[in-house]
Amino acid sequence: MKNSAFNPEQQQQDIGSKIVAGLERVSEVFKVLLWEKAKIVGLSPIQIQIMIFVAFHKQQLCNVSHLAKEFNVTKPTISDAIRVLDKKGLIVKDFSSFDSRSYSIVLSPTGEGMVSKTYDFSMPLKKQVDSMPLEELEGLFDTLSQLIYKLNRNGMLSVQRTCYGCKFYQKNKENDYCNLLNKELLNREIRIDCPEFEEAPSG
Repeated sequence: MKNSAFNPEQQQQDIGSKIVAGLERVSEVFKVLLWEKAKIVGLSPIQIQIMIFVAFHKQQLCNVSHLAKEFNVTKPTISDAIRVLDKKGLIVKDFSSFDSRSYSIVLSPTGEGMVSKTYDFSMPLKKQVDSMPLEELEGLFDTLSQLIYKLNRNGMLSVQRTCYGCKFYQKNKENDYCNLLNKELLNREIRIDCPEFEEAPSG
C-alpha cells in the first residue's frame, strides 16, 4: 500500500505518483461540471455526452457499439440512454445501414437545441487552461496526446483518434508528418480527435 499513487509519502518521492493523483483531481472537476449541467437540463451525464459526441462526429461513429467503446460503458447502458433520448425527442434512429438490426443516431432539431445548452459544460475548466502560457500548454498537450496513445495500445483506453495511431502519421527523424495533409505537423497541430483518423495496422 505504501507505493500507492494516492499515498502522500509516495508522492513526495515519485513525480509519476503526483501526476496520477493530479489527473484524478482533474477528472473529478470534469465530472462535477458535467453533473451540474445534467441537473440543470434534466438529463444524465452519459446522455449529455452522447448528444455532444453525435453533434461533432461522423454518423458512422454514432451507433451503440462504438458509443459503448467511446465512453467505456456497456452496450445496454448506451441503449438505455438512447431510449430516453429518443423518448424525449432529442435524437432520431437511422436504420439506413445494410444491417436492419443496427442503427445510428442523429440529433433532432430539439436535440440540436439541447446541445447548444450543454456543449460548453467544460468551459470553466477550459478558462483555467487558457490562462497558462502557450509554451506550457504545448508541452502539456504533447504529454497528454502521447499518454492517450499509450493507454490505447495497452488496452486501457478503448478508443483513440490521435495522430500517433493513424495510418497517415509518419515520424521523419524528429519531425511529425501527415501523409493525408501532405505536411509536417507542429506539436500544436497533432490532433487528439481527428475526423479523418484511420487506425494504423498493428505490428
